[in-house]
Amino acid sequence: MQNLMTPFAAKKKLAEHARARRLNLGLTQQGLAYRSGVKLATLRKFEQKGSISLESFLKLLVALGGLERVVEAVEPDSMPFSSIEEVLDEGRKTPAKRGWRT
Repeated sequence: MQNLMTPFAAKKKLAEHARARRLNLGLTQQGLAYRSGVKLATLRKFEQKGSISLESFLKLLVALGGLERVVEAVEPDSMPFSSIEEVLDEGRKTPAKRGWRT
């Protein structure tokens, strides 16, 4: 499946969602800046343009909630094999036999 979202669109969506979350919590920009430790100017720039450092974004998520979900979202998928031996053994497996009884 091809991903059609661009980095620019993703930045704007993240900013929109963070702003909506802030408003749902009843926080002003100044209040969120204080709670997160992110400068007010940085927060304003993020909400307007989507530009922010990763560290500041994560600080906002601590204050807004959702940091764990973001960390889980980038968790690698489990690997089907844990060693080269397992890969080689997979090719050596005999095919399943068909049953002959009904």
